[in-house]
Amino acid sequence: MKRFYLICAVVGAVIPWAFFASFFAQSGLNFPLFISNLFVNGAAGGFSSDVLISIVVFWVWSYLDARKLNIRRWWIVLPSSFLVGLSLALPLYLYLREDRGT
Repeated sequence: MKRFYLICAVVGAVIPWAFFASFFAQSGLNFPLFISNLFVNGAAGGFSSDVLISIVVFWVWSYLDARKLNIRRWWIVLPSSFLVGLSLALPLYLYLREDRGT
């Protein structure tokens, strides 16, 4: 499973950043515009809200799980979720979780 999670983390970073790069290439590094576009209509707002709520739940669960299992480097999921999203943070954490035994 370790290799699967690592592949998912890479894919989960590359695909969103392909879209992010397109946006930033067109709009520049305009973060207020980026945030407002997350909620540009009902469909985007609903999807964005769902992902943001899921990220918060993931942060709490992964923090408690990491403490219980003594997973070092847990904190790396925080910047990964800010810089990409749950598509990177979740498989990355699962990789770290699997990697703790080696």
